[in-house]
Amino acid sequence: MAFLDQNPGLGYPLVAGFGLLLGSFYNVVILRLPKRLEWEWKKDAREALEQPEVYDPPPPGIVVERSHCPHCKHQLSWYENIPVFSYLALRGRCRHCKTPISMQYPAVELITMLLMLACVARFGFGWQGFGAMVFTSFLIILSGIDLRTQYLPDNLTLPLMWLGIIAASDNLYFPVKPAVLGAIAGYLSLWLVNWIYKQYQVVVKRVKDPREGMGGGDFKLLAAIGAWVGLKGVLPTILMSSLVGAVIGSIWLATRGRDMGVPIPFGPYLAIAGAIVFFSGDALLQAYLRFAGLA
Repeated sequence: MAFLDQNPGLGYPLVAGFGLLLGSFYNVVILRLPKRLEWEWKKDAREALEQPEVYDPPPPGIVVERSHCPHCKHQLSWYENIPVFSYLALRGRCRHCKTPISMQYPAVELITMLLMLACVARFGFGWQGFGAMVFTSFLIILSGIDLRTQYLPDNLTLPLMWLGIIAASDNLYFPVKPAVLGAIAGYLSLWLVNWIYKQYQVVVKRVKDPREGMGGGDFKLLAAIGAWVGLKGVLPTILMSSLVGAVIGSIWLATRGRDMGVPIPFGPYLAIAGAIVFFSGDALLQAYLRFAGLA
């Protein structure tokens, strides 16, 4: 670690290449984990309801199965699976069936590379930088899954929260108390907003079956972010996510003409805001307090 800190000319290229490889793997997780979880839920439901067994082969595993074209199922060779470069060389199309390849692949790879570089630039090549890589990696995967499925798996949000508390137990960024309080405040704040929204529908709108304002996964994601940004970072994260959501959501609705009744995933906005607050530290909070005239 110290060697890379002393030789950034070597460290940054290594991190950039590592980030591209991680991004390629994260694409696999984003695509395959929801399918795997759905298959397991259906299997557990059939067993719980004592339904007869049906032939339902499991979807591809995350690590074992080789990457393939989602359209023609052709297994990709190593030279077709080089992050970003293969996409450019193939001009964004499968070499066999010529079907366009989703922009998600190079986008996730590039975003991961840039965020990994940001982690070591902000926190160095030591344990703080490694922890930042773990935190941002979870945010990338969760955002990708939420954008595709509007679902934030407990398999990711809860481990992220506990990892934040474990990091704080070693005082990696701050003591454990702010991490625990941040997790609690993160969950309860969005839960309370959702509860108020439902009560408004019942009392004011006279709705018998009120809609959820946001999913429970959003509560858990903010709890996880709260464990990494601390209690002081929860409010800036909420405010920043609302701002990011308003801007991006407006652009999305204007360009895609999306039905206003169709829910827009909030997880990516929380992830973006959480990353901004995490990287900025107390600077963002102090800037907000000065803007509000409280400091």
